[in-house]
Amino acid sequence: MKTFHCQQCQNVVFFENHLCAQCGSELAFEPSAGEMAAIKPADGGLWRRVEASGEGALPLLRKCTNYSEENICNWSVDADDPNPLCLSCRLTQTIPSLDQPGHRDAWFRLEVAKRRLLYSLLRMGLPVRSKAEDPAGGVSFEFLADIPAPAEGQPPARVLTGHDEGKIVINIAEADDAERERRRVTMHEPYRTLLGHLRHEIGHYYWDRLIRDSDRLEGFRALFGDERQDYAEALKNHYDNGAQANWQERFVSAYASTHPWEDWAETWAHCLHITDALETADSCGLSLQPARDAEPKLSAMQAPPNPAGRRFDLMIQRWFPLTYLLNNLNRGLGLGDAYPFVLSPQVIEKLRFVHETLTAPAAITAVAA
Repeated sequence: MKTFHCQQCQNVVFFENHLCAQCGSELAFEPSAGEMAAIKPADGGLWRRVEASGEGALPLLRKCTNYSEENICNWSVDADDPNPLCLSCRLTQTIPSLDQPGHRDAWFRLEVAKRRLLYSLLRMGLPVRSKAEDPAGGVSFEFLADIPAPAEGQPPARVLTGHDEGKIVINIAEADDAERERRRVTMHEPYRTLLGHLRHEIGHYYWDRLIRDSDRLEGFRALFGDERQDYAEALKNHYDNGAQANWQERFVSAYASTHPWEDWAETWAHCLHITDALETADSCGLSLQPARDAEPKLSAMQAPPNPAGRRFDLMIQRWFPLTYLLNNLNRGLGLGDAYPFVLSPQVIEKLRFVHETLTAPAAITAVAA
């Protein structure tokens, strides 16, 4: 993610901010511009973007309803857009019942992670449409809670996080840090985050849009395997017997070894991890200039490229020094590795395939169709 600044005072602000800590300006992210805007009230419940120069009549906008009424969002909507929700919030089809303790906080955390996901997709030029706009080809999110047991001795109805033809369901228990960590440890996973879940599940959606009926299908099968193998049986085998032997040689994670669809979704999510972290490092001007030649080096990029235009070989070349830094910093803080993965040559080729798929001009056409 790139670095944002308050357009009123030029102070650095974060993507999640709704106020500038220096000048107190209200802030709203403008998806069409990809910028955090300092805003001030205008007539008719509208807002106007402001800049330090104060020159010109800048465009009017509205706060997303989930910003102005619910304090869940910090995105804006164009003044002439009839939809009261922003591009991110309009994708959410179901929210948790807000009269239950903890559910509002869970909804907030889920929307924060989803906005980060949407930022990456928009930066790559991938159009994202809701199912309300496009029932057949759009995407929707349902944030659901387990239903308590109806009677003593009966099991509760569990919500399974997953994807089905553009509908992404997330169990809101994943928004509870303690519960998510418990599940991570129980399932022997090195990494489990809300953003990771969302990146993984949207990967399934884009497989349907970019691979399933495209000329890249055979290339996919050559690298990831034949997705026509029984998915339910593959899942059962994974949970009964564990990951494939020597999975580290061919897969980015143990779960990726379950089935070609899961391999794609895990690799897709990993590609988004890499592009987002590299954009942040480049935007901050990060460089590594060690005293010894044998240690990892990273040169600051003066003009960080759009993630969609980044060459894959350059991306991977820059990624390994950054992971070295991330893990060493985390260890110095007494934390686990921020990047607990090892990328084998075969995994790197899968990442290349994903990167080339999502940055190809045909990708934008396929998603927009």
